[in-house]
Amino acid sequence: MNIRVELTKSPKPKPQDETALGFGKIFTDHMFLMDYNTQKGWYDPRIVPYGPLSMDPASSCLHYGQLVFEGLKAYRTPDNRVVCFRPDENIKRMNQSNPRLCMPELDVPSTVEAIAKLVEVERDWIPSAPGTSLYIRPFVISTEAFLGVHPSDDYLFVVVLSPVGAYYKGGLAPVKIYVEDKYVRAVKGGTGFTKCAGNYAASLRSQSEAKALGYEQVLWLDGVERCNVEEVGSMNVFFVVDGKVVTPAINGSILSGITRKSCIDLLKSWNIPVEERTVSIQELAEAHKNGKLEEAFGTGTAAVISPIGELKWKDTVMEINGNRIGGISQRLYDELTGIQTGAREDKFGWVYPIA
Repeated sequence: MNIRVELTKSPKPKPQDETALGFGKIFTDHMFLMDYNTQKGWYDPRIVPYGPLSMDPASSCLHYGQLVFEGLKAYRTPDNRVVCFRPDENIKRMNQSNPRLCMPELDVPSTVEAIAKLVEVERDWIPSAPGTSLYIRPFVISTEAFLGVHPSDDYLFVVVLSPVGAYYKGGLAPVKIYVEDKYVRAVKGGTGFTKCAGNYAASLRSQSEAKALGYEQVLWLDGVERCNVEEVGSMNVFFVVDGKVVTPAINGSILSGITRKSCIDLLKSWNIPVEERTVSIQELAEAHKNGKLEEAFGTGTAAVISPIGELKWKDTVMEINGNRIGGISQRLYDELTGIQTGAREDKFGWVYPIA
């Protein structure tokens, strides 16, 4: 890919206190852009100064929701190298999301190359404090100006970067999760398996109500019977039940998480029993009642591992592992973050070197 680079003449001051980065509030000096037209394909890849996008008010993404995004991270290693964690998997997943919304696919190697080039340009923005990283947000939007329900002929691929700290303010402190049984996030045949903007917009009402009750996130049940666990708002979810790790199987309405996949591979390599299957909320309630619900945790790019200390389902409140992080959750977190930052051996070939 022949990427044109235009460097900013007005660089922004970089954060001085890496312990106060927060998540997704600060953006680097540059972004990557690439256009698409049904006649030309993808064209004009470029790195330009970060700034507003020029868009017609009738652009179809604003009216009909053709918007798909991804999230991944770059890390600074102890020996000052820069690496990404499984970037090819993110672009492969984007190529599962895009066709569902009638959007064009991306060439995986070229797109990974473009992301690596942008990260290399912004190398000085990558924080080095423990728990910090450079969050990478690639997304595709439809840009053709029209008012009518049909796929766009024009699209824009964008990548922006943000130096971040921990996703949750409490770090690895267990979070409280509200089990949603009133609203529906997704059903098989819909867009639940994609990472499209509409899925997240549909979740906001439930998350707002859960936060008003003192819960950080929502655990969604299936959209038909409303009894089987699917995923947390921003994460896949795992449970340790009577010595076995169980997680809902990918079924067409659950996002296929890259951190989820990595955790399953690690657990299998450690000979820890792991099952991908249907998990009902009633099964978890009974396991808790019988003292067999030993751990629960979410997995995702933003938080990596997020231990769950409490589940609230209707009138049932389940405190898990004394509201403390469990041994498996801690081991997965230590191993994943160690591999991601170069502190531990990468036996799986997951780390992509950038500079």
